[in-house]
Amino acid sequence: MRLKKNDTVKIIAGKDKGKIGKIVKTLPSEDRVIVQGANMVHKTIRRKNQNDQGGIVTIEAPIHVSNVALVSKDKTSRVGYKFENGKKVRYAKKTGEVL
Repeated sequence: MRLKKNDTVKIIAGKDKGKIGKIVKTLPSEDRVIVQGANMVHKTIRRKNQNDQGGIVTIEAPIHVSNVALVSKDKTSRVGYKFENGKKVRYAKKTGEVL
């Protein structure tokens, strides 16, 4: 997976198309990412004990990595790898910016 935590991405498909947010968590085994403030779903939470409060909460659900694109200098771009000074670095293919 070429996207990492804290990357800024734009959603390019689905109900939240056009939204921009940061990646909160990556799920590489499932090829999915969780983007802050996007793909919000309602989930029912049970009470674990007397003091807990159950109910309906709104959380971010995972989005497939193919439905998001990295944002670099206000443009969406794909991610590539190259070697600089003997180190492998990620860069935005459209802008050439090193991430």
